[in-house]
Amino acid sequence: MSSYQKRSKQELARRVAEDIPGGAYVNLGIGMPTQVANFIPAGREVILHSENGILGMGPVPAAGAEDYDLINAGKQPVSLLAGGAYFHHADSFAMMRGGHLDICVLGAFQVSATGDLANWSTGEPGSIPAVGGAMDLAIGAKQTWVMMDLLTKKGQSKVVSQCTYPLTGMACVKRIYTELATLACTPDGLKLIDMVEGLTHAELEQLVGLPIAA
Repeated sequence: MSSYQKRSKQELARRVAEDIPGGAYVNLGIGMPTQVANFIPAGREVILHSENGILGMGPVPAAGAEDYDLINAGKQPVSLLAGGAYFHHADSFAMMRGGHLDICVLGAFQVSATGDLANWSTGEPGSIPAVGGAMDLAIGAKQTWVMMDLLTKKGQSKVVSQCTYPLTGMACVKRIYTELATLACTPDGLKLIDMVEGLTHAELEQLVGLPIAA
């Protein structure tokens, strides 16, 4: 194996933020995706949405400046940029379902090579289903991006030929951002966008267990 350095959680968030175009309306899902708000490039206007009814979120507030009446869908304190607004979650879901979001960034348990998404339940006995607004986002947003670790703690790829967990949406994921590589999901399978320095294409295919077009 060649020598390579994984992207840190912050580097991964910065990598996702780099690809968000100015003027985009973007929902950041619970967990890792919330960090993307901290890395929007200076001078680029991106309007961040939270499904509990916020539009115009800013970075995570500084320690001591939190307002726990202003939280995201994951109950984390957030900041509000000038011109931002908060409103009823029914209106928020109407935005999500109505195709008014350009991008949503979600976590996932599994993503198939053709873009099927499984991110709400592992299907294990006793597991707590947590779909939230993921189904609405995955289908309603113009683009669905996934931000996740490429491998499970057991070293198995989360990018699979076919999802074995209950599906959130079918053929909805356009891009997968991981600590080792950025991949595009297409009807013909995976396509490489970029990968960390030092990792070879053959090694990445071996880790994923699927062919990846260059």
